[in-house]
Amino acid sequence: MEEVPHDCPGADSAQAGRGASCQGCPNQRLCASGAGATPDTDCSSRHRYMWAIDSQDNGIGRRAGMIKQFLRDVDWGEVDYLIVDTPPGTSDEHLSVVRYLATAHIDGAVIITTPQEVSLQDVRKEINFCRKVKLPIIGVVENMSGFICPKCKKESQIFPPTTGGAELMCQDLEVPLLGRVPLDPLIGKNCDKGQSFFIDAPDSPATLAYRSIIQRIQEFCNLHQSKEENLISS
Repeated sequence: MEEVPHDCPGADSAQAGRGASCQGCPNQRLCASGAGATPDTDCSSRHRYMWAIDSQDNGIGRRAGMIKQFLRDVDWGEVDYLIVDTPPGTSDEHLSVVRYLATAHIDGAVIITTPQEVSLQDVRKEINFCRKVKLPIIGVVENMSGFICPKCKKESQIFPPTTGGAELMCQDLEVPLLGRVPLDPLIGKNCDKGQSFFIDAPDSPATLAYRSIIQRIQEFCNLHQSKEENLISS
C-alpha cells in the first residue's frame, strides 16, 4: 500500500494530481480528474453518515459509478445511521465516497485496526488521509484485542501489540481510542447464524466493549449534529 505524500496539495487544490509530489501516489488519477474537489449534490440527503474503514485493490471509473449509484439511487427509507464500510487503505474508492457525500455532511470515520504493527501502519495512512480530505475522525477501534478465557478469565494476547497497539498510536496521533474488542468465537458463530451476539452473550467482555464503543459514537454524532444545526440557525 503506497502512502499519501506528506506534501500532498490536497484534493481541493488546483494542483491536485498534477504536482510533483503527486507522482507515484495511488490516488493521482482521481485527484487529477477533479473528482475529489467537486461535491456531488445528487447524494445529499437527510441521512446520518458514518464511515467505517477496515484495516486491497484500487479502482476508478466503474467502481466510482457503482459507489455513486449505491448512495444516490437506493431508497434507504427512514434510518438513524447509514454506515459505509470501506476496504482497507486510501484508494480511489475512499475519495469517491468523500466526494459523493460531501454535501450530505458525513459525521465522521470510525477506523478499525488490530493490535499488531502491520495493521497500525495502514491505519496511520488512513488517519493522514482523513485529515487531508477534512473528514472528521470519530475514533479508532482495536479489534481482536486479546482473548479472555471464559473459564479462568485470564487474558492472552493472540496478536501481541509489539509497538504499543492502538492505544499508543492514538496518543501519538492525538485521535480518540473508542475501545478494544477482545476475541470471542461466539461472534463469528452468531454472525453465521444471523443471530444477535448481544442477546446470546450479554455478559461477554466483547459485548460490553461493543456497547461502550456504540455509546461513544452516538455521543460524537449527536454533538456533531447539534453543532451543524447551530450553524444553520445562525
